[in-house]
Amino acid sequence: MDDDDWIAEALREAEAAAKRGEVPVGAVVVSGEGELLAAERNRIVERRDPTAHAELLAIREASRRIDNERLVGTTLYVTLEPCVMCVGAISLARVARLVFAADDPKGGAVLHGPRFFDQATCHHRPKVSRAGDGNRAGDVLRKFFQARRG
Repeated sequence: MDDDDWIAEALREAEAAAKRGEVPVGAVVVSGEGELLAAERNRIVERRDPTAHAELLAIREASRRIDNERLVGTTLYVTLEPCVMCVGAISLARVARLVFAADDPKGGAVLHGPRFFDQATCHHRPKVSRAGDGNRAGDVLRKFFQARRG
């Protein structure tokens, strides 16, 4: 599978989150050998946990699965540019690559806001790239919020 295929997998997770009333963000972690280690979606409402972002849940599951807190050689695919909390975890987990579909000008921390990986205090910087259909990922989010506003 290529980057677009993995983003499509993350998008399926995002759509599942929307159906459960969660902000539709999905994430998957893939090993350097192309093995799916974790697939998650936002579960903030379900778990009553403000840290239950798709990226954090996927990182936790992948770490559990390989029995190591360091995800060296892995790629994290996510439908939306991660927030500052999630990019901190990505850095601490030593994720090798971060691939995302849609920009988040309000809450993103990679290309927007604090640009976490550009800071001198960031001790690990993954390779960052874009893949998938950013418009589709953005549309899923827009439709979710439009429906909630009535």
